[in-house]
This record gives sequence, structure tokens and C-alpha cells, in this order.
Amino acid sequence: MKKRSLTIIAFVAVVLASWAQGVSPLDQLKADPRKAYGTDYPYEFTTEKLTKAPSGYKPFYISHYGRHGSRYYWNAFLYREMDSLLTTAHRKHQLTAEGEQFYTKFKAAKDELSTGVSELTDLGWEQHQRIARTMYNNFPEVFKKGGNVLAIASLSGRCVISMSGFCQELVQCNPKIEIREQSSRFTLDGVVPDDRQNPARREFPSTKPRFEKNRDQFKYTDNLHETIVKRAFTSTEGLPGSVHHIGENFINLYTSLPNIGHEGMMGNIVTDKDIADRWESSNLGTYSWLFPRQYMTIPILQDIIKKADAVINGSSDRIADLRFGHDDRLGPLHILMGINGADRDPEDPYEVKNCYQNWNTCKACNVQLVFYRSKKAGDDVLVKCLLNGHEASLPLPTDNYPYYKWSDFRQFYTDRCNSNDPNRTK
Repeated sequence: MKKRSLTIIAFVAVVLASWAQGVSPLDQLKADPRKAYGTDYPYEFTTEKLTKAPSGYKPFYISHYGRHGSRYYWNAFLYREMDSLLTTAHRKHQLTAEGEQFYTKFKAAKDELSTGVSELTDLGWEQHQRIARTMYNNFPEVFKKGGNVLAIASLSGRCVISMSGFCQELVQCNPKIEIREQSSRFTLDGVVPDDRQNPARREFPSTKPRFEKNRDQFKYTDNLHETIVKRAFTSTEGLPGSVHHIGENFINLYTSLPNIGHEGMMGNIVTDKDIADRWESSNLGTYSWLFPRQYMTIPILQDIIKKADAVINGSSDRIADLRFGHDDRLGPLHILMGINGADRDPEDPYEVKNCYQNWNTCKACNVQLVFYRSKKAGDDVLVKCLLNGHEASLPLPTDNYPYYKWSDFRQFYTDRCNSNDPNRTK
């Protein structure tokens, strides 16, 4: 009976949190169609008044995981295939007027794009600097006296540079902050545990989201690939690639352009409305991609708990632990933790959009766990979760949302990790 009551309380907390966040996913999309870019969406900075801490409580420690910032497209194939396609079509006079304009602009940027493949852009650097300053300003009690910070990153250059930008900004805010930055095989378990170079790498189970059994109930017709090809080409005869492949490359390039400072390059060959109209389908695809990977992020959650325990019991003097990785780790971690109900795993494909929105796994997306301590002896340590700067719900009982007892957090997620970790010694 007690377990059932806690479940009901947790569910009510999720509902109330969703209501507090205000706007439905589809209405958010209407207000900003670019959210439909999903994991390509550049980080959105908004001013949000955070809920005041309970009387007597002050923040003392922050645990963070952030995705690298905006970057060029992740592999060279997109740029190479686009160059080959446009060059062939231009030579054969198979481009429309708008296609020719795009060809000219693409050729002018080709060397930059080819050189920049997968690398962080200036925007990506600026995103992490601004996120760091916002963190500092939101929680000055954590940082005002200075103190020790550990920052770890994957072995990827874009993550290392994101970490550097973030840490530099924190030190700019307060030179008394001492930060050790590390990107090595020794710390991979806390940021990219599935990396093949991780000496502690473990295998975890994979499971499909339940909506997959009912995917055929999702009625969706998409002719966008054909529409894009008609806008760009007078004919596709003799051109490399199928209509679907050509259209998909155009879409991938289009949604990446705001991250590299080339918005407008494609004219109206692809539009924000095109991408927004297919968002619910693409969101299902992202959930299907990330959901099976959630248990792979158990070591990250265990690292969060272990390091927080050390700070709370006094064996660590750190004021923050910072982690910098990738969307295919933070997205699954978001689901594993059930942030804003992302672990609900609905059977109805139309319900997925209400528990997970892929723009929350955008460039520079981040989860911050902020810890609060009371001056009164015996009072519980509290923790609050921020998702991309917004207060977020967790699947835990609380009578003081968005604050949760650390003891409840620790027990709940320790049990969740243990029950899904086949490597655990029984």
C-alpha cells in the first residue's frame, strides 16, 4: 500500500510539473518551429525565475552533464554527397533557379564545411560560456567563495573545447574557482561509459519502447523528399542517389545550418514549416533511438550519486562536478532518470510527444542537479533538477516541488541502476 501511495504522489508531481511548465509540445512548436530540428536545435536561452529554496536552505554543490555545443555536421559524407550531387546537376543543367542559387552558395562555403566536419563552432563555444555564467548567477552561494571543481569530457575534440569554454567562463566569474579539466580513459565511465577505450566498459541490456508494437497506429504521410527534389531539380535523371536519400541529405543539411552560421543558404528548398510538419514522426524516431540506450548510462548516474555522496559526507571538497559528452548519452540519461516523465514508455505512439521532446536533447543541452543544505542539524539535503535551465520533475515523491529529498533520490536511482545492471554482483 505504501509503495502504491508513493507511486501516486510521484505521478501527481509529474502532472503538476507538466502543468507548471505551461505549454503543450505542439503549441511550443507553433511558437518556435525551429524546435522541430530536434537534436540539431541550437540551445535556447530563456529567462526563468527559479523557485525559491525552502526557508533556511542554500545551494552548496552542483552536479552537471552537458552535451557539446553547436558543431558542423558530424561526418564528411553529407558535404561530399551534396557537392557531388549539385555539381553534377549544375553541369547537366538540371537545377531550378533556386537550386542554382543554392549551388553557388554551397560552393562558396564548401571548403569551410569540409574542413569543419564534426568540430565545435563559435556558437558552440559561446553557448557553453553563457550556460556557465547563468549557472554562476543562478547559484552564487555555490561559487562565491571559490573552491574546487572537476570537469571531465569525452575524448572528442568538440566536447573538450566545450568543457574549456564552460570552465574558462566560470573562472572569469570568480578567479578563486580552481578547476581541473580531464579528458582521459580514466574518467570515461562518468561521461561516455560505452566508449571502446573505457577500461571499465560493461555491457547493459537494451529494450525497445512499447509504442513500437503499435507504430502502425501512427498515421503519417510524408512527401517531403519528393517536394524538396522538385524545388531543387528540373530532373533527377542520371543524378547520384535515390529521391529519398537526396531529400534526407537536404533535410540534414538544412537543420544543421543555424549551428554553423549559414542560415538562408538553401533558400526555400526546405522550410521550417516542412520540418515542423513532420516533427511528431521524427520525435518518435529519436525516442526509438535513445530509449534502448538508457541502461548504458547507468555508470553516469552511479558517478553522479557517488560524487554527491562524497561531497555530502565531507570526503570531497568539490563545489561542482561537470561532465561534457554527447546527445546519445545525455538523451538516454534523461530517459533513465525519468526527467519530466521521459521514462513513462507509453504504448500509444501519439502519447510519446507528451513525455519526451527531442529538442530537449539539443546542442549544448544539459542536466544540472543542484544540492541544498539547511543550517539546522538533522535536516535533509535537498536536490533540484534543471533541464536546459528549466526546473524539471523527477519520478519521486515530494511535497515541495521542484525540491526532492536527497535520501529519496539516492535510494530510488540506486535501486533503478541495480535492477537494470546485469554486471552487479548479487
